[in-house]
Amino acid sequence: MDGISDVAVGVKRGSDELSMYNSPNTGMSGMSDGASNGSDSKKLRVEEAPPSRVIHIRKLPNEASETEVIALGLPFGKVTNILTLKGKNQAFLEMGTEEAAITMVNYYTTVTPHIRNAPVFIQYSNHKELKTDATNQRTQAVLQAVSAVQSPSSDVQDILAAASSPVLRIIIDNMFYPVTLDVLQQIFSKFGTVMKIITFTKNNQFQALLQFSDPTNAHQAKLALDGQNIYNSCCTLRIDFSKLVNLNVKYNNDKSRDYTRPELPAGDGQPSLDHTVAAFSKDSNSLLGKIPGALNPLSAAAAAAAAAGRVALAGQAGSSGVLLVSNLNEEMVTPQSLFTLFGVYGDVQRVKILYNKKDSALIQMSDTNQAQLAMSHLNGQKMYGKIIRVTLSKHQTVALPRDGLDDQGLTKDYANSPLHRFKKPGSKNFQNIFPPSATLHLSNVPQDVTEEDLRLLFSNAGGTVKAFKFFQDRKMALIQMSTVEEAIQALIDLHNYNMGANQHLRVSFSKSTI
Repeated sequence: MDGISDVAVGVKRGSDELSMYNSPNTGMSGMSDGASNGSDSKKLRVEEAPPSRVIHIRKLPNEASETEVIALGLPFGKVTNILTLKGKNQAFLEMGTEEAAITMVNYYTTVTPHIRNAPVFIQYSNHKELKTDATNQRTQAVLQAVSAVQSPSSDVQDILAAASSPVLRIIIDNMFYPVTLDVLQQIFSKFGTVMKIITFTKNNQFQALLQFSDPTNAHQAKLALDGQNIYNSCCTLRIDFSKLVNLNVKYNNDKSRDYTRPELPAGDGQPSLDHTVAAFSKDSNSLLGKIPGALNPLSAAAAAAAAAGRVALAGQAGSSGVLLVSNLNEEMVTPQSLFTLFGVYGDVQRVKILYNKKDSALIQMSDTNQAQLAMSHLNGQKMYGKIIRVTLSKHQTVALPRDGLDDQGLTKDYANSPLHRFKKPGSKNFQNIFPPSATLHLSNVPQDVTEEDLRLLFSNAGGTVKAFKFFQDRKMALIQMSTVEEAIQALIDLHNYNMGANQHLRVSFSKSTI
């Protein structure tokens, strides 16, 4: 394995960021991944291969079988091809879809995969598909056998046999803090569209039934979340597949929710959704405030994001509040645009676009929890047409340029910015942290501004407005763009936009659809 550089897709935190992304020189004849041959392999690069349905697996044990390699991919979707390079201890695994490959890499970024008790390293390949010749019939036979669940791995058999229902049964152990329907929706929606949730207490335990739009999503969520804690050392998720395949929800309130039917009544004696959320905000802040060493709401959200398998879990994270963001569009990106987008998930203190590598930036958040929260929500999102990569940096702070040194405005200090969303303890913003979505929540809308005005404003940001809805008091609204990327762009351009009379528009991502 000499000459193979370690690329552990953002898991290896201790190494320098630049060396962490060294392109692997596989030395294969006719199939080198990372396009790094000759002197190119000496160059330090901060890119990874873009998402591909072909996964490159390295550091395989000598005795690893094709079946064991295929089993790494099976929980995430159909495996369509495999190529093993025995002498190199490497393999290429082709998934049926790019989406399955992305879910697989995201999961193994936080949970290191093992074969025969040895850690293996996973990353996207530069190849878009595997071309193997017809003599490779044995490989195809292995694939068919494993896909038909004739694999010796009982774990894979159990997972595939059970994963025919889109409904999960969730039990929460050690429930020292309140877990609400909204918390569950936030955690599980990382894995697909959550359609319905019903919560209830049985045998003195808080339980929930949660329905995804697709059984595959339910299966991926169970794989990633079963046994995880929502908050530090408590609120442990125990997840099984339900025998039900469809939930019947009659009321939308704090006990049950059908996200596909927002018109459902709240039911007798049940608080409406708005009151429920407000009551929970108040209670959770006072409760969390009274428990010594308890999580503040933002770190609770970070813990929830960690449980969702998108960020490094305890013991794998760096202790820094500084993020390294790479694969930026260097023609378009500015410190201000990064401040606005990352400011959705925490209070950005400083931003530095790297002088010698302008498609990369360091962003200093207020603390580690905010950094993890931003990383979990923004890694893999599109900004100015490019899929950005977000990892924890080894730097503890972002240095300002020395006095009198002009760095072309690439470094900005936002420590005293009036635009920080989370500086007030107990702010409602703590309760409204959601992943990037096509639907945006607008607030602080002046009374004389019409739906047409707002549609025009958001269309001019370069997107297509699909739907719009004012709240009753007309100070708030929901606006739905045609893609998440368009919504991200609109938020960057229009958050804090002066609507006249010194009233500034507030824009955030919404969990609702119109």
